[in-house]
Amino acid sequence: VFGQRRLVAGVAKQILRGQAARGRCMTVLVFGKTGQVARELAQYSDVRCLDRADADLSQPLHCGNMIRRLQPEVVINAAAFTGVDEAEQDEALATVINGDAPAAMAVACAEMAVPFVHISTDYVFDGTGSTAFVPDHETCPLGAYGRSKQVGERGVVAAGGKYAILRTSWVYSRHGKNFLKTMLRLSETRDQLGIVNDQIGGPTPAAAIAAACYAMAGGLLSGSGGAGIYHFSGMPEVSWADFAAEIFAQSGRQVTITEILTQDYPTPAKRPLNSRLNCDSLKEQFGILRPDWRTGLEQLCKDIEVN
Repeated sequence: VFGQRRLVAGVAKQILRGQAARGRCMTVLVFGKTGQVARELAQYSDVRCLDRADADLSQPLHCGNMIRRLQPEVVINAAAFTGVDEAEQDEALATVINGDAPAAMAVACAEMAVPFVHISTDYVFDGTGSTAFVPDHETCPLGAYGRSKQVGERGVVAAGGKYAILRTSWVYSRHGKNFLKTMLRLSETRDQLGIVNDQIGGPTPAAAIAAACYAMAGGLLSGSGGAGIYHFSGMPEVSWADFAAEIFAQSGRQVTITEILTQDYPTPAKRPLNSRLNCDSLKEQFGILRPDWRTGLEQLCKDIEVN
């Protein structure tokens, strides 16, 4: 979509400058192949994506050994246990995949002096307050999913290599399971929906996250960007009800939205009410701007297969 392509074009300039300085493209190893961000990363010519058959994240040592064997220049971890509610039923497995596996990847990268980019989540915070969380704000997850991702973050930092952790939120795309596809699917058979209006965050296109990760990998490799924890989400911040209203408006669906509270829609895992993320440091270090999630939404709605 146009908005996502504009973001990709902007970060591509930075990437190309780094590549010109090195005299060639970088070789990028991506953990993940079928997820929303991994599918977008797969479109880059110098990226190799690993699926579960190549590298099973439930076997962390195997993941680290794959890096040692393949000898990439940079590694991006776009794979995860993403079932927020399912994690409540199997926190041990979620912790292995979201915690131990990225830690093992980071250790291998540190040994080889290979930059490592790892995708994390706003769920590491408790969602209190109404201001945007900065990267160094104390983490305090509400549930198993957030705790498993917190373990991963700490493992990446402890490995001592050149890393970048990118926390993001409310990911959507034409791929996989996400809120956008759910709303379009439900609107095919229903003309009234109750949508939560007291959770606030920034919807984020998967293509924009992929572009940001790719740019950060290039920046770490060239030395033009610093290691650390960063935030990236779409703008402006809205409620789920507001997001749904824009989806229906741009897709031409006639759906009446009834705004409800989180307490009226109980789920196994608690959701943070405040998912606002302060993304200033990402702009300062890597020149990456927040995408306007409304741009290009209409065309994306047309392209999606909702079933």
